[in-house]
Amino acid sequence: MSGSPASASGTLLHAAAPPGLALPRPGSLDLWLLRVPDVRGAGLDPTVLDATERRRAAELAHGGDRIRFTAAHLALRRLLGTYLGTRPQDIRYGRETCPCCGGPHGRPTVLGATRELHFSLSHRGDLVLMGTAVAPIGVDVDLIADPAGAAELAAMLHPAERAEIEALPPMRRPRALARLWTRKEAYLKGLGTGLGRDPAADYVGSGQPDGPYPPAGWTLLDVPVDRGYAAAVAVHGRLTAPVPRVNRLSDHDIRGGPPPEAPEP
Repeated sequence: MSGSPASASGTLLHAAAPPGLALPRPGSLDLWLLRVPDVRGAGLDPTVLDATERRRAAELAHGGDRIRFTAAHLALRRLLGTYLGTRPQDIRYGRETCPCCGGPHGRPTVLGATRELHFSLSHRGDLVLMGTAVAPIGVDVDLIADPAGAAELAAMLHPAERAEIEALPPMRRPRALARLWTRKEAYLKGLGTGLGRDPAADYVGSGQPDGPYPPAGWTLLDVPVDRGYAAAVAVHGRLTAPVPRVNRLSDHDIRGGPPPEAPEP
């Protein structure tokens, strides 16, 4: 995926009932990126979250982690409410059946939604990434690890992926590994298993030289984000629309303004 993130206008962290936003068309997806430093803790109303989200936020030891978690989940509620015509505080989450074990912890869903919308959320460091589609979707964003951390992740990969990483010069391995790992996690989130499925079970490739190799029936794309991070999206099926832009949410989007607008396909 090429190009810089697009700017989007909207008020994602307030509790008013949002105006409508058209669902992504079949064969397309929408991507949304929030930088946590733009939030600065202002305008975060935790009463919009449900009891489970508030408890999880309160259990985080560091203030910065609490702000990131709260901002991410408020933004997701506002975004879903905008698509579904529902107040963000009225969103109720459920889980699909896990493909691995049959337990109730598969892909997240919105209970009682009258329109089918799949979504995924990932947050790490200063970034929050959200993806939406009418097909199963997963997103992941992560920091590029130091060499020691990269070696630890590499040990969990498919044997062919480990060989590809080890064939690279040492200085290139952390970035290549981060790109590969975010593709892997995005796919596993879209699948509905997360890391309950062995990361070594599926080959997605390091991207050298031809880009990712998605499992059958899936599309994998790298997502351009800030320096020092890697990100990816996985969506079930083939994309028939142009490569999606990333809608970057700004400080203006948080403080006030018109509803968010997804780019034309």
